Amino acid sequence: MEEQKEIYGMLDLMIRPGFCVKENKIVKLNQAAEGLFLAPGTDIQTLLLTGAEEYAAFESGCLYLQLALAGQECGASVTRMDGMDVFVLDQESDQGELRAMALAARELREPLNNLIAITDNLLPRVIPDGDAKVSSLLARMSRGLYQMQRILGNMSDAGRGPAFSQQETRNVGHVFDDIFEKAGALVTSIGIQIHYEGLQEEIHGLVDAQQMERAVLNILSNAIKFMPQGGTIDAKLTRRGSILQLSVLDSGSGIAENVRSNVFSRYLRQPVIEDSRYGIGLGMVLIRAAAAHHGGTVLIDQPGEKGTRVTMTMKLRQNETPQVHTLLTDITGGRDQGLIELSGCLPVSIYEKEK
Repeated sequence: MEEQKEIYGMLDLMIRPGFCVKENKIVKLNQAAEGLFLAPGTDIQTLLLTGAEEYAAFESGCLYLQLALAGQECGASVTRMDGMDVFVLDQESDQGELRAMALAARELREPLNNLIAITDNLLPRVIPDGDAKVSSLLARMSRGLYQMQRILGNMSDAGRGPAFSQQETRNVGHVFDDIFEKAGALVTSIGIQIHYEGLQEEIHGLVDAQQMERAVLNILSNAIKFMPQGGTIDAKLTRRGSILQLSVLDSGSGIAENVRSNVFSRYLRQPVIEDSRYGIGLGMVLIRAAAAHHGGTVLIDQPGEKGTRVTMTMKLRQNETPQVHTLLTDITGGRDQGLIELSGCLPVSIYEKEK
């Protein structure tokens, strides 16, 4: 009972809309959530747009779901505390901030693309033969441009909705096999080993291969930042009925306790000054959006004393209606997606080869 009072007190102090759920029923709302036409006793399963099965199996960690509230789609992060689930909701202002980032990225993309084009033409002409120092400096500049492409790509996608997910029927297992094969070859250069186990059967379904590749590479990038050389990443793709589940477990130091509660919305906060590896979390926005656009969820937990496990799910869906494709901006400029998304953790030497 004392623990319940503490949870309710914490909920009342939240500025963001939130509520508590026990045994699938809403038992407490804070003041910010009272305008969402919710009431104690509401069955949470009736509100879920994605993740009904994942929520039913939820035991610990932080889960991101999509809800239907007051006629609108709304994201929510869920944390279990003493037998109750605390739902903290996204707000309309969150989307406004993300759209502002997307607009800023659009303005910055043209000058960045011009700079990249000039650099691509200039570098082959100015690299002195045998000058290792100059070659290393130019490689650092090249990697910096890849890093800027990654940041602008994440900013551009931050404010996009499901309409920008271009899904087509693919062999889903092959899509993930290709992603991990390319990523594994890249990260061996920094002493990291990826052990990937794919599907044991051939499955076809709707998937946005580029969006899923970027999401998986962001998961791997986040893991690598918190791992020492010689670390390992164990990834496994499995099927449970109509759900595909990708689990990525690293051997790193894990997510700091003061970060776990807002891991899905760090873009609303200042970067962690004492540990720049956390960044502002736009990569996580991309990951959770990719899962939602594929009818799935994201779960982040820590199954052991160390390491972090990210589990991303997607619904197996078939193309029952004609697909309307939206013209999307190519953020790669013809460059390798892995070199862009992993630019924050790959060595400079790889980009020296890419000049």
